[in-house]
Amino acid sequence: MNWKDLLRMSLSNLKRRRLRTFLTVLGVLIGTASIVVMISLGLGLQQSLYREVEQSGGLTMIRVSGADAGNSMMYSEASEEVEKYIDDEAVESLADLEHVERAAPVYEMTVVLLKGGYEGQVQLQAMPPDSLKAMNIPLDGGTLPASGKKQIELLYGNGIPTMFYKRGGGEGYYETGMLPEIDFMKDSLFLILDTEAYFQQQEENSGGSGQEGVGENVKQEENSIARSPVRSVQKHVVRASGMVEGSPDEYNSYYYYVYCDLDTLKQTLKKEFSGRVIPGQPTTKSGKPYPKFCYSYAQVKVEDIEYVDEVANVIRNMGYNVETNAEYLDSMKGQFAIVQAVLGGIGAVSLLVAAIGIANTMMMSIYERTKEIGIIKVLGCSLKNIRQMFLMEAAAIGLIGGVAGNALSLLLSAAINFLTGHGAAMGFDGNISYIPGWLMLASMGFAMLVGVAAGYFPALRAMRLSPLAAIRGE
Repeated sequence: MNWKDLLRMSLSNLKRRRLRTFLTVLGVLIGTASIVVMISLGLGLQQSLYREVEQSGGLTMIRVSGADAGNSMMYSEASEEVEKYIDDEAVESLADLEHVERAAPVYEMTVVLLKGGYEGQVQLQAMPPDSLKAMNIPLDGGTLPASGKKQIELLYGNGIPTMFYKRGGGEGYYETGMLPEIDFMKDSLFLILDTEAYFQQQEENSGGSGQEGVGENVKQEENSIARSPVRSVQKHVVRASGMVEGSPDEYNSYYYYVYCDLDTLKQTLKKEFSGRVIPGQPTTKSGKPYPKFCYSYAQVKVEDIEYVDEVANVIRNMGYNVETNAEYLDSMKGQFAIVQAVLGGIGAVSLLVAAIGIANTMMMSIYERTKEIGIIKVLGCSLKNIRQMFLMEAAAIGLIGGVAGNALSLLLSAAINFLTGHGAAMGFDGNISYIPGWLMLASMGFAMLVGVAAGYFPALRAMRLSPLAAIRGE
């Protein structure tokens, strides 16, 4: 018998038992869809990581940090205590290293933005224009902050509107579902750089109430306590240079940040805090302002990825903390491999159950076709052909279930991405479920392989049937 005859007989046998074939295919469908969807979740996390690394400069970017400077919300578990600061001289020495394309400082601080009855505490990142340009920030409107301006221009992340609250009430977007009545591209806002003095002033203004019923002795004791005078808070009028592309529900790497030009911010800070210590800046042993302006960290761009480890080791020997995107990616890849293995294993249990169903279907088929098998053996059909016929039936069940399972997994993946706001609800940049073409092909091939493996022993049983016993028995 040729392959066409074997295929025709195999499909004919499957059609004769439609309900049993459908139920068996259904098991393979569910198993395949389970594996694909589970693995797609791990791949979605991995794709989000790749985008994050790309947006932070790619694999050739090194983050160099020294002693604490600036008020940053970003911390690294790998950082060690160092005494050197990242100042202008340090940035110049980093830029002069071999294989370094450029080095640029970054300064981070927490600031307060005010508009009408709204208040927002946000993280401000200041860097030179070329560093802002290298970040490839997608803009919904406007431009990047320009240097040489008298007033600070701000580039708002698309999630900044969600961080504003009504002053006094404390209700914001996540409590009310309502965004503040602020046109960030057109309205001027007040920027507070001295946040410590601002909150002290707020506390002072809200104090004094609720004194009824308090004893005179207690009042006198409170009044006798010497309090340091609250500094006046300077409000800087700022306007937007642009806004990051995306709605407040679309998370990305720029979501929570406000960006500005570094030189403009430095001039404003030095002017406001003339003779005083700038918040987050180091001090001398006598408590006076440090003579040099120190940055939160420096971004070092290496010529090629093959020099990243070499440059990173040189910088570590200089006495700084070093974090590379390549090291971060490698560590996360190992974690994602474990996650994908666990998720894939959970899905594989369903396919194992489907394999048992295939084996059961093929065994029942042999019992029902005992006489037919005996007749084709008497007519001269080889044992090899009989084995091939049963294996083709099992493979067809696996293939059909694999194709249908992939179709179902695509629908489930789309539903997961839609329900999670394309990753925004989970804090990811992009789809949380990602199904590449190779995963679909691999899953169909694996489903066929499972089908063939499950049908192998039933096929051997069919080969071993005695022709005369098969013809006599029914």
